[in-house]
Amino acid sequence: MRSLKTQSADKNLLFETMPIPRAVAKLAIPTILSSLVMVLYNLADTYFVGMLGDPLQNAAVTLAAPVLLAFNAVNNLFGVGTSSMMSRALGRKEYDMVRRSSAIGFYCALFCGAVFAALCSIFKSPLLALLGADSVTGPATSAYMLWTVSCGAVPAILNVVLAYLVRSEGASLHASIGTMSGCLLNIVLDPIFIMPWGFNMGAAGAGLATFLSNCVACGYFFVLLYIKRRSTYVCVDPRMLGWNSAIVLGICGVGIAASIQNLLNVTGMTILNNFTSEYGADAVAAMGISQKISMVPLQIALGFSQGIMPLISYNYASGDHPRMKKAITFAMKLMFPALFGVMALFWIFSAGLTRAFMENEAIIAYGARFLRGFSLTMPFLGMDFLVVGVFQALGKGKNALIFALMRKIVLEIPALFVLNWLFPLYGLPYAQPFAEMVLAAAAVFMLCRIFKQCNLQQNGERKSNT
Repeated sequence: MRSLKTQSADKNLLFETMPIPRAVAKLAIPTILSSLVMVLYNLADTYFVGMLGDPLQNAAVTLAAPVLLAFNAVNNLFGVGTSSMMSRALGRKEYDMVRRSSAIGFYCALFCGAVFAALCSIFKSPLLALLGADSVTGPATSAYMLWTVSCGAVPAILNVVLAYLVRSEGASLHASIGTMSGCLLNIVLDPIFIMPWGFNMGAAGAGLATFLSNCVACGYFFVLLYIKRRSTYVCVDPRMLGWNSAIVLGICGVGIAASIQNLLNVTGMTILNNFTSEYGADAVAAMGISQKISMVPLQIALGFSQGIMPLISYNYASGDHPRMKKAITFAMKLMFPALFGVMALFWIFSAGLTRAFMENEAIIAYGARFLRGFSLTMPFLGMDFLVVGVFQALGKGKNALIFALMRKIVLEIPALFVLNWLFPLYGLPYAQPFAEMVLAAAAVFMLCRIFKQCNLQQNGERKSNT
């Protein structure tokens, strides 16, 4: 059994001395792979339900998406917030704070997941109406949400939060294995539960597969933490619980902003789906398919930015600002040329990509036009992901919150109303690119400010030392 002392030395090597390209690769590649598999797992529901040839079943998956996205509000509050707190405490060598932070984050996530599931079950009818479900799409949407929300909220949230906690101390590979184990199982179970040759459960089968998969992923993390209990700073021992204002404020300072960001994403998606639902089940299904296709490269970009967050947090807290800046600039040089290339491919092959999910000419026609709009978002949203990740890594939750409010309240949601009025239905996918283009310019400006502040701080420290 490796000791905490040995593990601490390994962390010092990874965070402090390892060449930036190698350190970024060690942290980011497993996270990118898990993000890619997670996207495939999300696409699997849409793909196999789409094979049924029933737009109502596909619409159910689309309409329920905002509720599943709302999980991320809890995930980010206690996942992003706690992991940022843990990584910064590691950089300061405050190991007891790391353990206590992880325990507080875990049990708060457990409690909030249970409350979330209970509230969605109690207020199911008004929730379905809010999501845009009617008498036609409501039963299938309700059946899907029974497994994904009422039963599945707790394991879904804990799966993500535990991955964040494990990743915060540099164990990206273990975090990714846990996430991918659940995702791959979901892909295997989906056709068994969904298709007529299996249990023929339709959208409800997709929900059941998701629930079971998240339970398996949680099981992996619990076994991992038990095996590594003497060699990890991640702790879920309830005896480590207790009020610590510094920890609570550190978690909430980053996590609340990240949580609000996701709640605003839910709001935006709900408005988008409600506008789309006015045009029928085919339009809703096409919108859901195009959104999920466009999220493939964006989830990879998000995985990349999340993967390097511990490296940024650690070096910022330890005072090694030049190394922090090198990591950020290296990430930018890798990410954005790739996203521009993907944007071009998605624009050209939009119809073929939509056709891969459903052989319905009306849905393909809708989906191709929607996907071209969403594809314009990719390079700009990638920049925003990176900068918001930097804010979170540095504990600058206020800056992340400002970006979130600008993205949805100031830019994207008003653009949805205006563009749907000017170009009914087909203007909707262009609201997000508009918002992200503006924010990308703001992101570059803010990143330059952060670098300048770090330079001034470092110069001040040098003068005081001399």
